[in-house]
Amino acid sequence: MAATPSAPGKAEMIDLTKLSPEQLMQIKQEFEQEMTNIQDSLSTLHGCKAKYAGSKEALETFQSNWENRQILVPLTSSMYVPGRVKDLNNFVIDIGTGYYIEKDLDGSKDYFKRRVEYVQEQIEKIEKIHLQKTRFLNSVIGVLELKQAAAAKMLQAQQQSQPAVAQSS
Repeated sequence: MAATPSAPGKAEMIDLTKLSPEQLMQIKQEFEQEMTNIQDSLSTLHGCKAKYAGSKEALETFQSNWENRQILVPLTSSMYVPGRVKDLNNFVIDIGTGYYIEKDLDGSKDYFKRRVEYVQEQIEKIEKIHLQKTRFLNSVIGVLELKQAAAAKMLQAQQQSQPAVAQSS
């Protein structure tokens, strides 16, 4: 018996030993695809977390004597233009889907701190789901291997008994 990880708190019990090898293979393939999707999601979340953490770290290094300091302003990921810091306490933050907000230095630091914490919580939730699905997948693989070994043994026994039948006739 194995519990399929479905909605949180709702585990559906399935006796894997009663499923055919074909059904087990189908479940295995579906779970492997889900595991790939979960890995992709985790990679994306780790990237977001790194981006938010990098922004927070940049704000932490910001110094009050940087007014009128010359900086390079990114236009693209590989193209910059020279600029100057005019307002040390006014930041424009990209909050996604083309929306921006203005915050002061402390508000900006707090925003990125909260985003890092939120993304970390999501990573932890998805990692728990990943672990549950990995355990279930391992159960499916274990039962499948047992069924395949039993089928191979049965086939071998049949092959060994057939020459004996042929020789006795």
